[in-house]
Amino acid sequence: MSRNKFVIAIDGPAGAGKSTIAVLVAKKLGFLYVDTGAMYRALTLKALRNKIPLDDRNLLIEMARKSKIDLVMDKKTYRVFLDNEDVSKEIRKEEVSKASHFIASVPEIREILWQIQRSYRNNHNIVMEGRDIGSIVFPDAQLKIYLDASVDERVTRRYNQLKQQGIECNTEQLKKEIILRDKRDKNRKIAPLVKCKDAVVIDSTSMTIKEEVDLIVQVYKKICSEPQ
Repeated sequence: MSRNKFVIAIDGPAGAGKSTIAVLVAKKLGFLYVDTGAMYRALTLKALRNKIPLDDRNLLIEMARKSKIDLVMDKKTYRVFLDNEDVSKEIRKEEVSKASHFIASVPEIREILWQIQRSYRNNHNIVMEGRDIGSIVFPDAQLKIYLDASVDERVTRRYNQLKQQGIECNTEQLKKEIILRDKRDKNRKIAPLVKCKDAVVIDSTSMTIKEEVDLIVQVYKKICSEPQ
């Protein structure tokens, strides 16, 4: 692994805005953006399509080993390919979101994806976001961010996102789902969501997207200006 490549690791709970912020930071710095959640979603989509029981670990592991996941980012779009098929929209569907924790809870699958995620650093400076980036994937990342927001704010963001997609939803139900997701992420046995001690904690509840991006870029530039 090439340790001279810079890694910005962004972790945080569901709905905190990690993907949006990570994409913008990557574009501003000319880094490669890596959405690790998309990888788990892609495998979840494949399992659902192929009617693989989500509690059959052996079949899920075998499926993961035989799957090809590619992340492609250009100036305008970020696309996710599963076995050479663009599944960027499919993986964002609610049924995939609700089932992805089954895939994420299998240690062998996480190991497979961790190796892929770490390989990006061989050739790129990267902005990677997820739940376990600073704690597991890149514990030596030069900049770790823990991006948070209040539950109510995350519910509002999710509601607006679904509404834009033409999907009817109930805010109370969304709140229950986010609270449940938080509980799962923080209490799972393998790679739980944690605030790394050396992470910069950003509460985005009352911040604009621009303010968040500018803050992360500012911290990055400060690190780069410090004597090595």
